Amino acid sequence: MGLLNVKTSKESITHAIEQLLAKEPSYFLIEVNIKPTNNIQVLIDGDEGISVSKCAQLNHALYKKIQEAAWFSSGEFSLEVSLPGVDKPLIILRQYHKNIGRKIKVVQNDNSVLLGLLTSVTDDYITLQTQEGKGKKATQKEISILFNNIKTATVQIQF
Repeated sequence: MGLLNVKTSKESITHAIEQLLAKEPSYFLIEVNIKPTNNIQVLIDGDEGISVSKCAQLNHALYKKIQEAAWFSSGEFSLEVSLPGVDKPLIILRQYHKNIGRKIKVVQNDNSVLLGLLTSVTDDYITLQTQEGKGKKATQKEISILFNNIKTATVQIQF
């Protein structure tokens, strides 16, 4: 059987998780995905990060809401509430704000790649501090990139 309406269910699940998160404004929804196998994936994050126990708590509360609302005609679904992986591109504006001061890799729509320190974020663009050259000849440069020119932006993990 599966979903009665994938779009309606995705909107319903999005609304339900947003209601749960409204009680705790330091956490935010990144995205909801539903696979044809009724596997629901909810990606969340927090301004100061989020613990595994908080993900489990939200998973339990959302699972209960989905069951009670009977959004899946077969009654069969799986639910995963988690953080995005470190390799997952930034999706929403709040993620960019959270990562100010971190090194990011930006692939632009023309497939050119920029690597730099995320120094600021506005509603329209981000600013990266890049370095050209090495050693004593190295120069710092600030580059602003409009969001509509960004294909992907990914935080670079430094060890």
